[in-house]
Amino acid sequence: MMAEDRQQDTRTQVTTSRRRLLATAALAPALAAAGVGAAAAQAPPAGMRETHGLWSHRPVKPVHTSASDWAGVADALGRSGNMLRGMIYHTGFPRQDLHVVSDGVAVRPGLALGAHVAFVRYADGSTMLMGDVVVAENELQQASDAWQTHGIAQTALHKHLLSQTPEIWWTHVHGHGHDPVAMARGLRAGFDRTRTPGPPPTGGGPPAIDLDVAGIEAALGNKGSNEGGIYKNLFVRREIITDGHLILPPGLGSTSAFNFQPLRDGRAALSGDCAMTAGEVQDVLRALRRGGIKLVELHNHHLTDNPRLFFVHIWAVDDAVKIARALRAAVDATNVVPAGVGD
Repeated sequence: MMAEDRQQDTRTQVTTSRRRLLATAALAPALAAAGVGAAAAQAPPAGMRETHGLWSHRPVKPVHTSASDWAGVADALGRSGNMLRGMIYHTGFPRQDLHVVSDGVAVRPGLALGAHVAFVRYADGSTMLMGDVVVAENELQQASDAWQTHGIAQTALHKHLLSQTPEIWWTHVHGHGHDPVAMARGLRAGFDRTRTPGPPPTGGGPPAIDLDVAGIEAALGNKGSNEGGIYKNLFVRREIITDGHLILPPGLGSTSAFNFQPLRDGRAALSGDCAMTAGEVQDVLRALRRGGIKLVELHNHHLTDNPRLFFVHIWAVDDAVKIARALRAAVDATNVVPAGVGD
């Protein structure tokens, strides 16, 4: 660079610095007159916090609700739900219309063919919707179009079963806003593009489970439940999980769930998934394979969760207690606690 060029650059930098100083000096009286000091000028906007020089939303906690608070959602969905942990309004839509075979097993709806949606109210008055919906392959695109038209986001698309006929997909749905009934109507618009059943039939209690339940629970170290003749055992992450700036209620979108469908002679078909952080993934996969459990799919369910969670969907057909012992090794490799009966 020539000497005269360097001199010109220096003069330009000095001029720019002077302009900045003059602009700052000109603004100072106005800020002082308004009562805005340096500290106040840097105060976070309402509902925001400063981290490493960047503004972000303060975490918002979920609040307790009752089933009656969700009457409009139930009307829009076409069936009533139930409360979980006092904060999650949950509605299940088992696909009784689907007749799916996987690995030679006729899959019952409660094992792996259930759509589930949950609504949670937050301290700022907003509501979050989260769900996992099973759709036939010839339903997927039309349902997706309907959800997108109604502002319902899709955060994952994957499979839970191996070698299945017919082809079935699972898609996670998500919404956040101040009108839960509108979100429920958006969900229903997608369901209406499928053969998702309407209101469930009324009947007696679930059929007995022909498995060594005591042996399964001893192996897993956790009590399970009978849901429609399917034995279910659930674990929840210990950490506080956020989705964006929303704190998730314990267990919502962060569970390790194991479903056992009785076959005969103590054998069962297992379908389930493990929730893991990145550092746990390989230990869990190794433990599952050492126990003879098949890996189906490794993926995320959410877009903005923190800590970032990964899920592995699994499958097995074997002695139920043997399966439970293999699962225990995978459970012990993750930071989870038993959810308990009824969760």
